[in-house]
Amino acid sequence: MAPNGDDEPHASEVIVQGTFRVAAEARAAFLAESVEAMIGSRAEPGCLEYVLAADPVEADRVILSERWASPAALAEHLRVLGERRRAAAESRPAAAGVTVLSRDVAIYEVVSSRILG
Repeated sequence: MAPNGDDEPHASEVIVQGTFRVAAEARAAFLAESVEAMIGSRAEPGCLEYVLAADPVEADRVILSERWASPAALAEHLRVLGERRRAAAESRPAAAGVTVLSRDVAIYEVVSSRILG
């Protein structure tokens, strides 16, 4: 039985993992446009890891890796992210960033973990 008295395990950490596809020639611009958001996310309570990185094998692929201390921390991050996006759209509605051709992002709730090595 779980410590809270029910039979369901509850996640402690949460991992968000995914990929974005952009035109290969636009990938550097996509990453440059993402730096400010990465810095802001890393400063949020509960953020343990937040990075967008270029895939060294596929020129049009960007990897997203996030790790949050709890589902509540991720939920708050997503709320703040929504606010940032709305504010950015209102302050510069005509701004055209890099077009994301596709995205595949999933949330994983961690039941347990151990250090490798």
